[in-house]
Amino acid sequence: MFMTGPVVRQPHPMLVLPGVMRSGVSYLAKALSDEWAADGIRVNQIIPGRIATERVLELERETAERLGGTPDQARAAQQAAISLGRYGTLDEFAAAAVFLLSDAASYITGATLAVDGGMIRAVA
Repeated sequence: MFMTGPVVRQPHPMLVLPGVMRSGVSYLAKALSDEWAADGIRVNQIIPGRIATERVLELERETAERLGGTPDQARAAQQAAISLGRYGTLDEFAAAAVFLLSDAASYITGATLAVDGGMIRAVA
């Protein structure tokens, strides 16, 4: 299983280089899923949205400093862009990853699962 990022589905002008790199990983995952399927090896990718981690807290502080607000204001703005209105938890992200790796997903290969609370607005 590969972990990519929302930019593989929804480009971001501030993340061009990471978007190019992650799109390459996305392409690799899809190509390998086709190549290895005959051997019973499944290859999928998972896209985390905003998951409540120390790194996200750090990004909120940086955003607040850059824009002259507070971390709470930065968090509120990010959460407003998420359909479920909140960040995901590590347990929610882990549950999705465990599912993709489990026998319950034995007929899933070449798929991309966004664990993002509805943050990505792209259709495909």
